[in-house]
Amino acid sequence: MTYRVGYAPGVYDLFHIGHLNILRHARSRCDHLVAGVVSDAMAVRAKGRAPVVPLAERLEIVRSVRHVDAAFVETEPEKVRAWQQVRFDVLFKGDDWRGTDKGRRLEKDMAAVGVEVVYLPYTVHTSSSLLRRTLDRRAGPA
Repeated sequence: MTYRVGYAPGVYDLFHIGHLNILRHARSRCDHLVAGVVSDAMAVRAKGRAPVVPLAERLEIVRSVRHVDAAFVETEPEKVRAWQQVRFDVLFKGDDWRGTDKGRRLEKDMAAVGVEVVYLPYTVHTSSSLLRRTLDRRAGPA
């Protein structure tokens, strides 16, 4: 049996059950799980706003999850760059990426370096964006 290193990238802002589910499911499908925690600057580029929880705290939270063997700060959007540093065999993403342009691009890029992309169930009822909107509504106008 082959030893498999898994990689689960994400912002992991406002850590919630969806994040835990992805990490739990990912770890069950590999021997060693590395969580890629997206930098604040990269999160701004990808999502248009900074995370609520700063990178150092998100990194510590993710490192503390028992399903995670190591955490890596992801500073570039191309997953091949992360692969060059981490050398994972399988990359895990939420199934909300499946069939999308970005998912197909990810699959193509990862196939070029021999990495399998596995989609895991996305927790629809909870997301950091939803939590953030709820908190913004409760806080009211600034």
